[in-house]
Amino acid sequence: MNSDDLIASLAQDLRPVPRHALGLRLALGLVGGALVTLAAVIGWLGLRPDLALAMHGSTFWLKWAYTISLAVCATVAASRLARPDGRVGASLWLMAVPVLGLAVIAAFELAAAPGAPWLAMWLGASWTICSRNVFLLALPIFAGLAWSFRRLAPTRLALAGTSAGMAAGAWGATLYCLHCPETSALFVLTWYSLGMLGAALVGRLAGPRLLRW
Repeated sequence: MNSDDLIASLAQDLRPVPRHALGLRLALGLVGGALVTLAAVIGWLGLRPDLALAMHGSTFWLKWAYTISLAVCATVAASRLARPDGRVGASLWLMAVPVLGLAVIAAFELAAAPGAPWLAMWLGASWTICSRNVFLLALPIFAGLAWSFRRLAPTRLALAGTSAGMAAGAWGATLYCLHCPETSALFVLTWYSLGMLGAALVGRLAGPRLLRW
């Protein structure tokens, strides 16, 4: 058998891949994991009792702007890294924008407040459990993304796992906002971010094992 015949025999049973197959696969894993996380927020933590009122205030939307912007950047990076030739581009670097923006807001909050409440603004009432909760809520979403990657073709497994973990952490933090009553930008910048970084670290460590194809 010559080379042309070998190539023809290998390619004869190939079927064209639907144009949006990658996006649909990732969306299925992401939404499936997010539904499990949402159920955990409602059934385990409970929605904050003043949620409807809080959604009329700016602090709730500030938290969501922070977590959703990070989630979108990390999800875009993960979708690119799901391809064999995937490159992150500017997606991960863009995450510095919301981080710096929230840091500026936190600095203004501190400057506008007397020195005494600064520690209370930083720790809030739930600093001991916030990062842990964000991390735990990220796990179902990361599992969904890992399931999606198993049918895709990532080659940079550690970076793909980091992006998937960060995306899971940020989407988990977004849903955690439905429970968390904290309003300080400094609190969110510190404890939410630690939970998200924990999920990203798990993704980096688990990526080479879980995302292999």
